[in-house]
Amino acid sequence: MRSLYNLSDLGLDEIFRILDEAEAFKNGAVYEGAKGKLVANLFFEPSTRTHYSFEAAQHRLGCCVMSFAPESSSLKKGESFYDTVRTMESFGTDALVIRATQNEYYKELEPIKIPILNAGDGTGNHPTQSLLDLLTIRQEFGRFEGLKIAIAGDIKHSRVAHTNIGIMERLGMDVYVSGPEMYAEEGHKFVSIDDAAKDMDVIMLLRVQHERHKEGAKVLTAEEYNTGYGLNANRVAKMKEKAIIMHPAPFNRGVELTDDVVECEKSRIFKQVTNGVYVRMAVLKRAFGGF
Repeated sequence: MRSLYNLSDLGLDEIFRILDEAEAFKNGAVYEGAKGKLVANLFFEPSTRTHYSFEAAQHRLGCCVMSFAPESSSLKKGESFYDTVRTMESFGTDALVIRATQNEYYKELEPIKIPILNAGDGTGNHPTQSLLDLLTIRQEFGRFEGLKIAIAGDIKHSRVAHTNIGIMERLGMDVYVSGPEMYAEEGHKFVSIDDAAKDMDVIMLLRVQHERHKEGAKVLTAEEYNTGYGLNANRVAKMKEKAIIMHPAPFNRGVELTDDVVECEKSRIFKQVTNGVYVRMAVLKRAFGGF
């Protein structure tokens, strides 16, 4: 069974294989082994890019797709998370794509006998987002070793940050964090956003995840945040010639980046979205035994 829970479970050779398969799909490769497979997308937490890029990937591969709607399900009648997932398996599905609010939710699902693809677990892991980030970086630079990246924003509550820091360090990237002290975690190298603008090959911005913060937490105004910790035209002008800007999205215009930065020459934000479809095609192919 070829589930994907987190990237720490995979060797670097397998990660490179997934990236290679994604690049092949970008270049027009076809995989017949997914045609007619029934896949259920269970998103217990809101999502646009991850949910619908998985769905786009499934349709491109010829899968039959079921999209689960928690708000109109038996969860409202008290059904448990496990029983809901077990029911979806019982319909004869060939794979499950799951996003849930709890960290490592998949440990509760060990009795499930079909592949589970983790579309995000709480503040823990987001493997396909990291894979699409890696694909985007490799397309730009042709390598990972020695590249300098600053991940800037709400590090504490970000599964994207937690997954990316781990895999990027394994790949030989020089990883820094940036942002307000109240969103920081110990054990990471810190860089100010001004120094990041001058020194980094990649700046990856993160949304402030207010929905995960405790009630009463300090809130910065949009202007305060962007002035102290975000990207704007003045900082972008100081970036290295080939440096790029990334963001897993959704992004808050005027907060972590200003309007004029979202689609500026250095921005690869919407390229990341496109690459997400190819990466998710690749992990589906893996789940179905295609490699």
